[in-house]
Amino acid sequence: MQFPQSENKDYSKLCGKLHPQVCYNKGNLAKESQAQHPNTPARRKQQRVTLTHYTESHIQEVRRASIEECAKSRKAEGVTWIHIDNVHDGAALAKLGAEFGLHPLVVADLANMNQRPKLEIYDDYLYLVVHLLSPQEKGRLKSEQISLILGGNFVLTFQQGQENIFARIRKELREDKGILRKMGADYLVYALLDAIVDSYFAVLETVGETTERLEEKIMTDPSSHILREIRRLKRDMLEVRRAIWPLREAVLSFERTPSPLIAKRTTPYFRDVYNHIIQLIDSTEALRDITSGMIDIYLTSINNRMNEVMKTLTVIATIFIPLTFITGIYGMNFRYMPELEWPSGYFLSLALMGIIALGMLFYFRKKNWL
Repeated sequence: MQFPQSENKDYSKLCGKLHPQVCYNKGNLAKESQAQHPNTPARRKQQRVTLTHYTESHIQEVRRASIEECAKSRKAEGVTWIHIDNVHDGAALAKLGAEFGLHPLVVADLANMNQRPKLEIYDDYLYLVVHLLSPQEKGRLKSEQISLILGGNFVLTFQQGQENIFARIRKELREDKGILRKMGADYLVYALLDAIVDSYFAVLETVGETTERLEEKIMTDPSSHILREIRRLKRDMLEVRRAIWPLREAVLSFERTPSPLIAKRTTPYFRDVYNHIIQLIDSTEALRDITSGMIDIYLTSINNRMNEVMKTLTVIATIFIPLTFITGIYGMNFRYMPELEWPSGYFLSLALMGIIALGMLFYFRKKNWL
């Protein structure tokens, strides 16, 4: 999606020209952020700004940097990476947006943590939204939004939580491993995006292990608890699908839409990320099919168990039919029944009933009904 170049001359006037509902100045953004995070004043985790500026020969890292330091670092030679986690301070977002010339709608999207994965292309920067999935306790998935903005010599990342997903990239920058410090800001975006996409493989591996465990339980002990786990697993797979499918089109736009911010030498790297996403989509669809089939397997297992119970009860009832017939005959109140006068008549009747029961059990066993 192509958007016009944003202006940084008068931030409040630019907001007012659009529409009153999308006029996000510092106060409005703070109110919106407060509405999305009602416990902001008492939040245990504070919003943190990490500034990383590097060139091929040196690197500088400032934790808990100010917006002024970030704007000043942008003017220096090299690549500036500004990472903000626990995003909830709308006033800070508005100030940062004014310093870096971000469109008011982009700043509003940064404060809204319910965005769909997408790529918006402006004249002087690119805005990308992705979702980070991480497995939690009891196999549940946690989803948090990460927004990336690519400029000419800077990269802005906004993370909803505090998951340390970019630790490997920071280590490569500090230790000058690979070609990260030799490339531009576009390659840094590729590295960040690649780290997020690689984390999806670990998530799908966890989901696959959960699927195998549930399949074994379904065959051995199909209970209502298993059905609840299957439904939760289906919701998790839906969350994975919502995160990966839109990301495919966003990453593909890096290659299809020419932009001076993406160097030709970096395009193959984004194509590699796209191929990884295709692999993830194939795995996701396979797991979704397996998960959907697990409900059918569960219902089939329940029906099979019920059929086994009914078969056992039927066999027992069938064995007792001739025994009940014999006892019914000799329970009639006729005055003349010769067998009643036999001294061993009682024992003979018991023996007859036992022989009939054993014979029927042998017959059922021969027919493989037991």
